[in-house]
Amino acid sequence: MSLTEDFLTPEEEKEVVHAISLAEKNTSGEIRVHIEAHAEKPPIERAKEVFHQLGMDKTEAKNGVLFYVGVQDHSFAIIGDKGIDDLVENDFWDCTKDLIIDHFKNQQFKTGLVEGILRAGERLKKYFPYKDDDANELSNEISKG
Repeated sequence: MSLTEDFLTPEEEKEVVHAISLAEKNTSGEIRVHIEAHAEKPPIERAKEVFHQLGMDKTEAKNGVLFYVGVQDHSFAIIGDKGIDDLVENDFWDCTKDLIIDHFKNQQFKTGLVEGILRAGERLKKYFPYKDDDANELSNEISKG
């Protein structure tokens, strides 16, 4: 098995996907998780590449959020699209990132992602509230590289 396959069990992956569904009931924001073994670039740079590769920059409100994990590199990043960045304070993701990293340090990868995703949904509600006619523009499934 590869590092990306070992990072979360299939059951844990289902819990992460469920957390994305729950978070997206608070916000019109679109949340994705991408896990890969290794990248040659710093996590923020690589996350930006993956963001575009996944088409996350094509949401109507420019409100996509990517949780990027580099397993072998022990790297992590959260990035939001332009619509989010234009509205939120510069340190908007810091408390979410810190929460996740604290869990990752204790090998609690699923818990870190689930709690971080739920927090992101709750925090985005202020800027991008969920609407009854909200369409799920992006897959909630975890992507792997």
